[in-house]
Parts: sequence; structure tokens; C-alpha cells
Amino acid sequence: MQIADNAVVRFHYEVKQQDGEVVDSSRDEQHPVAYLHGHNNIMPALEKAMVGKAAGDTLSVTLAPEDAYGEYQEGAEQRVSLKHLSGADKWQPGMLALVHTDHGQRQVLIKKVGKFMATVDLNHPLAGKTLTFDLEVIDVREATAEEIEHGHAHGEGGHHHH
Repeated sequence: MQIADNAVVRFHYEVKQQDGEVVDSSRDEQHPVAYLHGHNNIMPALEKAMVGKAAGDTLSVTLAPEDAYGEYQEGAEQRVSLKHLSGADKWQPGMLALVHTDHGQRQVLIKKVGKFMATVDLNHPLAGKTLTFDLEVIDVREATAEEIEHGHAHGEGGHHHH
């Protein structure tokens, strides 16, 4: 089966910077990622590159910052209470933290740390970078009616309802 709208796709990915440094990989977790095609579950440029691919296909897609994590926004800093940061007990500049926002968790970079507050950079750590995504399609299947209704893949590598 080829990848098209309402197909559930499981794939492995590796993300590299222009210097070849691997900055993210699904192989670290051993499980491929699953997404429902045609429902904005992954970057639009990656979704476009996946159309027509099938299990066993590999592809390499290089994305400019605006197609990946966006351009770096100067001055996108915010002061956050230390109790809202998760990921470590003691914070230092340069560390990555998770912050809970109205839109779910977000990764931020610690710039300055005070006694109760930290100044964080709200840019995605990979903002402003041209990235290469090496993708391997593991399998492709028809989505269930429930997956289409919910707008995302269920099962291994997909969304779990609790």
C-alpha cells in the first residue's frame, strides 16, 4: 500500500544538522513513530515527501528552517517560575527544560537562573537550522474510522488514550 490521505504510517527517522551531527533519532527509543497521513500530524514538507512511498522505502529530505522548526526569533525570552520547569532538580544556563503551556509541553533553553525564576528561550532548540531528515517507512495501513475521527494514529508509536 502506498502512503496517501488516511493511511497510518509507521516510520523511523534520523535528523541531522548540516555538519552531519545527528540531533534526533527514533531509533533511540527502538519504536518507529506512527502518524495519520493528511491530518497535519507531522511537518507538512515531510508529509508531502512521504506521498506515494511504501513499506521498505527510504528517503532523505533536507528542510530549510521555515519548513522545519521555524526561523530563530530574537528576543523570544520569558521569565518562568522554577516550579514550572521539569527535567532536572538544579538548573543552569544552557540546559534544556520542559515547560507546561496551554498547548502542551514545550522544550525551552535556560538562559539565566535566579532563586525563584528562570529566563528561558522559547525558540525550539533546532529553530533557524537547515535539517536533513532520513526516513525509513516501516509499514503503511488503512486508518480505522476511529483514527480518522480523532485525527491521529492509535496503537504502537501513535496516540494512546488514557
